Amino acid sequence: MDLKLPVSTIMITPVECVGSQDKILVIKHLYERQRFHRHFPVTEKDRVVGMVSLADYMHAIGEATLDDNEPVYSLKKVEDIMSRNPVTVSKDTSIAEIGALLAKGEFSSIIVLDDNRVSGIVTTTDLIRYFLKQVD
Repeated sequence: MDLKLPVSTIMITPVECVGSQDKILVIKHLYERQRFHRHFPVTEKDRVVGMVSLADYMHAIGEATLDDNEPVYSLKKVEDIMSRNPVTVSKDTSIAEIGALLAKGEFSSIIVLDDNRVSGIVTTTDLIRYFLKQVD
């Protein structure tokens, strides 16, 4: 098992990003199309400003409806529900470093950057898959 390999060998790519000013309905449509993705980086002018997880989204849509029965979430923007200042790493960061970051349990995904642009995402699930392949 080579933990010195770069995260680029296990990251998910390409990554669908959302804009901070997008309505969260955009996220609904992404989840409908890509059921296996649980995290979406949030960008402004190609700069990462946040992350939206499935939990963030589910919390937002679980809120009450307006008087006219229009869901509250239809009015919200991504910036209203995103986590700010997500952890990012370069594509050359080692799998060992990724493991150490994810093992803290504070988050379950990390955005991978190349020239300060989103090039991938790695999750605890990706890391577990890598480890399981190594023990086969």
